[in-house]
Amino acid sequence: MIAEGEHRVVVNGIEHWCRVAASDRRLGPLVIIHGGPGGNNYAFERTIGSLLEDFASVIYYDQRGSGRSAAPADENAYSIELLVEDLEKLRAAVEAPVVTPLGYSFGAEIAMAYALAYPDAINALIVQAPIEEDPAVAANVQLDGFRAVARDRTKGVIERILSSIAVAEDKAGSVWAEADTDLVDRFLFQDPIAARSNRELWRRSGLVNTGAMDRALRRSGERVVPRARLGAIAAPTLVLVGRHDRNCGVRPSEEVARRIPRAELRIFEESAHFPDIEEPAAYAWAVREFLAR
Repeated sequence: MIAEGEHRVVVNGIEHWCRVAASDRRLGPLVIIHGGPGGNNYAFERTIGSLLEDFASVIYYDQRGSGRSAAPADENAYSIELLVEDLEKLRAAVEAPVVTPLGYSFGAEIAMAYALAYPDAINALIVQAPIEEDPAVAANVQLDGFRAVARDRTKGVIERILSSIAVAEDKAGSVWAEADTDLVDRFLFQDPIAARSNRELWRRSGLVNTGAMDRALRRSGERVVPRARLGAIAAPTLVLVGRHDRNCGVRPSEEVARRIPRAELRIFEESAHFPDIEEPAAYAWAVREFLAR
């Protein structure tokens, strides 16, 4: 691989930020694929990242139009296929012969799509909290999650939205628009201390999700890998999810683990959407033990 440290790599005409860490480790390299859509890897680097670097080489990068990477001029130039091609060219640019994609949330979809498109470029696959395939079901999972953790004023607001005649996806959008910081933190985390730490990292990063990627993917209707295709993934696969994940739910992870022939499922009992932040030691051990095998 190229030298450790931060790099600016132009792939498919777009400058991508990436960082190579612990390049001398025996395991890996893990390539970390963030969620969002349109998020970044800033918090991951500074939480679970250091634990993973204890035993594995790690490649972090921010996707096109996300975090520290440049945005395409065309607001429609986002798709899972394009994001997969960006990743493949990035892999070649950092001179990694093979990688283990680790994708979380929406990043899990890119990781699985990459495994299907470039099976010879991976030696294993790790997916965390993949998305529900049916958009209406995905929206209802989130609505149930918000209802479960809402308090005081927000509880009444959410109940009014839920009682409306709008479709589930629109209801979910309305709830997200109304949700304050406390509600979002309770929705995404079990541990309020972990939630505050994550919130502080978001603030410190100064990075903003513009929503451009999410809007483009919604326009195209392409947000997940069709689950019927997952049987073609031959690589050993580890599926990770928090028991209390109110954002994506546990069921999509169970389905992904069932459909990928060589997959195993690990559920973190004290976590919601981010077991990497809420149970970092157990998370790192699960990844290390999987890679060592």
